[in-house]
Amino acid sequence: MSLSIVILAAGKGSRMKSDTAKVLHSISGRPMLHHITQSALALSDDVIIVIAHQKERVRAAMAEFTGVRFVEQDTDNFPGTGGAMMGIQPKYERVLVLNGDMPLITPQALEGFLNTQTPIVMSIFKLDNPDGYGRVIIGAEGVERIVEQKDATSEELHVNAVNAGVYSFSREVLKRYIPMLSNANAQKEYYLTDVIALARRDGVHVEPLLVDEEHFKGVNSKFDLSRAETIHQERLKRSWMEAGVIMQLPQSIYIESDVVFEGECVVENGVRITGKSRIVRSAIKAHSVVEESVMIDSDCGPMAHLRPKSHLERTHVGNFVETKNARLTGVKAGHLSYLGDATIDEGSNIGAGTITCNYDGKKKYETRIGKNVFIGSDTQIVAPCVIADDVIVAAGTTVTRDVEQGALAISRTKMSTVSGFFYKFFGTKA
Repeated sequence: MSLSIVILAAGKGSRMKSDTAKVLHSISGRPMLHHITQSALALSDDVIIVIAHQKERVRAAMAEFTGVRFVEQDTDNFPGTGGAMMGIQPKYERVLVLNGDMPLITPQALEGFLNTQTPIVMSIFKLDNPDGYGRVIIGAEGVERIVEQKDATSEELHVNAVNAGVYSFSREVLKRYIPMLSNANAQKEYYLTDVIALARRDGVHVEPLLVDEEHFKGVNSKFDLSRAETIHQERLKRSWMEAGVIMQLPQSIYIESDVVFEGECVVENGVRITGKSRIVRSAIKAHSVVEESVMIDSDCGPMAHLRPKSHLERTHVGNFVETKNARLTGVKAGHLSYLGDATIDEGSNIGAGTITCNYDGKKKYETRIGKNVFIGSDTQIVAPCVIADDVIVAAGTTVTRDVEQGALAISRTKMSTVSGFFYKFFGTKA
């Protein structure tokens, strides 16, 4: 499509009250700017991101998008949305201007800006309570002017059409009017909205395009961020449920953008799934956390924790079991265990209270457990350690060296009893 898209991502976002640039705050595990860039690339092969504040961090966060162009602007001398557009060289005749703090925009929501020959198309939405917004005055010939609330007459204050902040310009309009912008205003900023005023003065037609507030919602505060993420989460979960995933009380579930489900899966209430997790024909029970992990024909929880690089296949991981960088194939680990930096093979059973002691304070070490191994409860396996196939490890054992195939590993002090000690200790009689 012959369309250039400019994404304004240069601002600090002071109302976020954060040391992080506004566009880098996350929605469903990805920066806001990532979501809007993804939508832009679905429509154009000429996407320009305007950067200034924390520009290197923004570049790094968007590194996967190799097809975008970055333009660094001098926002100290040319602040504002108009300043951000100065010197931009779009490839195509049609230029769509988006904001990096609008993570809910989809390619479908932008269809009204496409395939138009109108010099300027300006997005508006209507609010029941437009208080605080500039009003868009629309006449028979389109947009007449934009009036800031403080400058509006009593009649204009009743107008509920407000500027949604997205524009489609002809390249010629931008070339003509951007150099004419002035910062002679209270904020000493260059405003893109002044292009509308300059164009209307010259009789240029400005077409209003009514859009829905949900898709064009801007994020200016941590509260806005939370509301946008709620909407984004609803979209994600709905799409996966329509694809066949069962979700119980979906409003209590959190799923990040890069999570992938395959086949019929079950996700119970209170579950959190993050990173590039892949869930295949598996069940995640209530209040479990899955981070950057793979589950294939497996189940975990309730209240299990799969930390990054866990890979479960045909495996049951029960309540209060934590795995990390662990590959479990055909394993049962029912409850109360920590399995870190471990590989465990077919038919092995991990008893309650088992832990792999993988860290000596300086380095991490691996534990390897073979096939058909029975690990008794309250076992500590001090890595590095290899437990061969067909081994029994007795309950309460601390394994400190490799165990050969078919062996019993046991380390206990001999149990003894002292008759009548209870009564002697408490000074009572039998």
